[in-house]
Amino acid sequence: MSDSPDIGAKRIRTPGVDADPVPVDAEVRVHDARADFPDEDLDRSLRPPTLADFVNQRQVTEQLGVFIEAARGRAEPLDHVLLAGPPGLGKTSLAHIVAAEMGVPMVQTAGPALERKADVASFLTALEPGSVFFIDEIHRLGRAVEETLYPAMEDGELPVVLGQGAGARTVTLPLPPFTLIGATTRSGLLTTPLRDRFGVSHRLEHYTADHLAEIVARSARILDVEIEADGAHTIASRSRGTPRVANRLLRRVRDYAQVKADGTISAAVAGKALRLLEVDEHGFDEIDRRLLRTIIEKFDGGPVGVASLAAAMSEERDAIEDIYEPFLIQIGFLDRTPRGRVATARAYEYFGLTAPRKDRLW
Repeated sequence: MSDSPDIGAKRIRTPGVDADPVPVDAEVRVHDARADFPDEDLDRSLRPPTLADFVNQRQVTEQLGVFIEAARGRAEPLDHVLLAGPPGLGKTSLAHIVAAEMGVPMVQTAGPALERKADVASFLTALEPGSVFFIDEIHRLGRAVEETLYPAMEDGELPVVLGQGAGARTVTLPLPPFTLIGATTRSGLLTTPLRDRFGVSHRLEHYTADHLAEIVARSARILDVEIEADGAHTIASRSRGTPRVANRLLRRVRDYAQVKADGTISAAVAGKALRLLEVDEHGFDEIDRRLLRTIIEKFDGGPVGVASLAAAMSEERDAIEDIYEPFLIQIGFLDRTPRGRVATARAYEYFGLTAPRKDRLW
């Protein structure tokens, strides 16, 4: 039984899912990019190993290629790099590629894991010369920890305070040359002093369906899965412009093809598998539809603040802002206005409803 209220005594239908149902018969990692580990996990095995294999972000990869070649020619570490963009677009993969192209080890951690100055000091003092130090979600660093990075990034030094009170003194420790790569999904939360210390800054954008089809086809070869071109495009078109989603859907479609078909992924097999997963032609899953239904049903189409929306959905505010909302805005199903989120006419049309006339400006 659905817990969604009716609008005008008419239940909102879920397109592509309600119709024609398919029967059902903060850890720290140290990575040496120079080595080839055969026992890497599946997700990492699908990562592109070189800049040439990294599709879609052509401007980013071409610029990085020039900067890397220049740094190697001078026998210097690459300048510090900031990578921004929505989740799943390849920021971590690019960090691994930079380390591999430079031929240096990579040390990986995340912003929330660095709680104290001592945490940063332990990482920096243990780096090998030329290493890549990768901090994911760097916008979540605390202010004190962030300020510890400033002299390390600019001068290659780490000030350490010894003792307490009047007898305290500062000792400066020299650091080996290194490259800091920071990744963030919310570049607007970075402070200006930190952002300005990155010599290279790139923003990754969502992928086109054609580029995602290339990624799906490559991943299928790695997974030893037979896939037809139209099957790859079917998966790619429902992957929300995100390689991580495309690879996740490919693995689930592979399972369906193995059990319900002959193992080959065609457009028909992919369509049935994705319908079983409740992923429609737009790439919406149940949470996307619930978000739109909540705005339409409980808030009369909006505007509604993100805090109220998160409470009504029992979802985290950050998840709505970072994961679901950007894609819905990008394809025109949601508007973000000064007064809150508003469902667009396309959202009403998607559910087979007529958008109400609004006599007020947002």
